[in-house]
Amino acid sequence: MQSGVKTLSAGGGASLCCLLLLWLIYSHLLREGQLAVGTCEIVMLNRDSSVPRRTIARQTARCACRRGQIAGTTRARPACVDARIVRSRQWCEMAPCLEGEVCSLLFNRSGWTCTKGSGRIKTVTVIYKT
Repeated sequence: MQSGVKTLSAGGGASLCCLLLLWLIYSHLLREGQLAVGTCEIVMLNRDSSVPRRTIARQTARCACRRGQIAGTTRARPACVDARIVRSRQWCEMAPCLEGEVCSLLFNRSGWTCTKGSGRIKTVTVIYKT
């Protein structure tokens, strides 16, 4: 009985050591500039407020999406979304607007608008870069 407990303890210690090593390797890779699968980060954000009552913002995001997903927008933040949404240009299906805003497709499906009850309108157009 006692030898079984020692074997179990040794096996548990080896497993714990292995998990710790894997975690260290994973965290090192993340620090080296790799994103965790299913996450996005904003790489560049430019704002132009030269026109009164209008701000033009351009944002570039980098995503590490799962198979069948592509970079998109959810709740006004970069996110991985179903690739079918982007291919069909049904932008409002990815819930791009903030809580309390209403999403509407632009007439040519090049983007969407988020409208608040106060009349504030945010228009987003999609630019594809390869």
